[in-house]
Amino acid sequence: MRSITRLISVAIVLLFGGALFTKCASTMTPTGGPKDTIPPVIVFMEPNNFTTNIDTLHYPKIYIGFNEYVQIKDIHKELYTSPAMKKKPTVVRRGQGIVVTIKDTLKPNTTYAINFGSSILDNNEGNPLHSMRYVFSTGPEIDSMYMSGYTADSYKADSVSKSFIYFFPADSVERPAEWDSTMFKHKPAVIARAEKNGIFIAQNLKPIDYRIYAFEDTNGNMEYEPSIDQIGFLDSVYNPKNMPGFYIWFDSLRKYPSADPQLYFRMFKDRRFARQTLSGQERLNRHKAMIYFGAPNPEVKSIRFDSIPEDRVIYDPKTIGKDTVALWFDLAPEELPDTIKGEITYMKHDSINNLVESTDKLRLAWVYVESKEEREKREKQEKEKERAEKNGELWEEPAKENPFKITIPSSGDYNSDKLLNLEFDYPLIKFDSASISMTMTTEQITEPQAVEFHFIQDTINRQKYQLRTKWEPKAKYELLIPAGVFENVARESNDTLKYSYTGSDPEKFALVNVNVQSTNSKAKYILQLTNAQGRVQKEIRNVVSGKYRFEFVSPGDIMLRVVEDMNGNGKWDTGDMVLMRQPERTEIFKNEEGLEVITTKENWEYDLEVNMDTLFAPVTMESLIKLLNDREDERLKKLAEEEAKKRKENAARNNNQNSGMGFGNMGGLGGLGGGMTTTNTMGGSGGLGGSSLGSSSSLGGNMRK
Repeated sequence: MRSITRLISVAIVLLFGGALFTKCASTMTPTGGPKDTIPPVIVFMEPNNFTTNIDTLHYPKIYIGFNEYVQIKDIHKELYTSPAMKKKPTVVRRGQGIVVTIKDTLKPNTTYAINFGSSILDNNEGNPLHSMRYVFSTGPEIDSMYMSGYTADSYKADSVSKSFIYFFPADSVERPAEWDSTMFKHKPAVIARAEKNGIFIAQNLKPIDYRIYAFEDTNGNMEYEPSIDQIGFLDSVYNPKNMPGFYIWFDSLRKYPSADPQLYFRMFKDRRFARQTLSGQERLNRHKAMIYFGAPNPEVKSIRFDSIPEDRVIYDPKTIGKDTVALWFDLAPEELPDTIKGEITYMKHDSINNLVESTDKLRLAWVYVESKEEREKREKQEKEKERAEKNGELWEEPAKENPFKITIPSSGDYNSDKLLNLEFDYPLIKFDSASISMTMTTEQITEPQAVEFHFIQDTINRQKYQLRTKWEPKAKYELLIPAGVFENVARESNDTLKYSYTGSDPEKFALVNVNVQSTNSKAKYILQLTNAQGRVQKEIRNVVSGKYRFEFVSPGDIMLRVVEDMNGNGKWDTGDMVLMRQPERTEIFKNEEGLEVITTKENWEYDLEVNMDTLFAPVTMESLIKLLNDREDERLKKLAEEEAKKRKENAARNNNQNSGMGFGNMGGLGGLGGGMTTTNTMGGSGGLGGSSLGSSSSLGGNMRK
């Protein structure tokens, strides 16, 4: 068994670090020829890689020599150690190599790894040496077991790159009962990091049970920060010796190692520990101030101002979590002082994280500052007035532009799925909707006919309204808004406004029918039609078994994301690491051809059969590998199409055919996992997916015109 483990270690070193074994590469400087695309090759290490019984107090410096001069880039971002050292090692260039100096006292009987990431590059072309590692032990043995995994955004169902994965020996941390504080109280024994495709390969593990967590290190400090970093955790402990075998290969396109994942992390943002405090205040203009809180959903007891009656202050949350609030002052401009003083009473976290009632002072100052355009306009008018008076002419001041602002489309096509939005700069104190009129004409109805319509105020943005009506296909509409219909808190009102619209032509859109099947009569789902980048275009909530239809789908690439709405509240709910609650699952539907991206066309109808029992079946290593390989096949197909297009364009320009680009054989090492190995070599693409990119010519589901 030990000889097999040593063989695996050698294979991993060769894969991850390039040529680590000594003095076999030429050090001659190339002269001419094709562009250098080969990264530096390690030709010498002192002490050797995998050295054991290192002195914990007097550890020597490490010298790593290369076959060419190198440069060091982004070392503070790329370099990390496993386990973490209080002070990172320093790395400097020396001749045709680098010197690494350990700054920390090392633990006894511990395997250490210095991970350089992609920080070492050749000096000429900047080719990085990916996944370079130096491993040593302060004890008699090197821990030599491996695990692999995949980190994915639990809502977008796509990879999370560069996440750190922390391994805690299960017997060194308390077993969570009602809540889990592992990430806050303990230091990990082993650290790994995912590549850009979300895949990680954890090395130098012991054959013991681990509690494992992953987090997206947004601030680059290797510390998990709730409400800022995404977090993922596993519900059970895992021992590498009991895990199924997995393949490792070098991804020759992305230039880093990849693997079949054994573990699966569904990453989410946990806002539980954001501290509540009044983090800021400012007055943006005469009638508007902003209050910023440190955490969502502040409990505000009262807001009082010395010079403004309480019923003339409009409290207007601007975010879903209400951590940003606008205060609008419903008074005439001349009644508002330049500085408004007051106080706010709210529930604030004290030094030991208890919520206590607190009163903070508010001082909201505002001074009018003339803009460059306003100054130039004023100076121009002053010169014109001076010239007129000098010539004995009568000068009349030009009429001032109405300051009232409304944002509304002046034209466009509309339908039942595309709402006509009106948005105002200030909250309205008058909205005389009865004075607004809307008429319609068609090819058959040539005389304008009155149309029934109504306005709905947005539940989040009180300055936004939606005009709703029954839009007839291809019909022409005229909207007339007389002067004075709207008045805002600044006592500004609108001029007469006229707009023209058209009812959408259904033949210019696609129809997507979704037949949902589920054996769970209590389950509810959310269907989200997204673009190829995952941005939601249309949504249907409270979905159960039955047939649903997305109308007026714009031609192009789409995906169907499904949210497993466990509590039936009509939205996706994030997780809670401390309470050990995983986020609600989301999955991307794949058609019979295994494609996630569906390309829709004008006047085509698409039928999707979605079996929720299959879509939300338990995730296994086999199902995860298939998912990622299908995504990789789509990605490679897209790359091949783009390359073929470039070759065709080059051929047209050069009148000859360039050679093709191959994506076939990316094979590598095979069968690593637990305490057992195989010697198979993995062939074919074997790739793993990041973004879900599909063929621009692929069509999904059943379709008909």
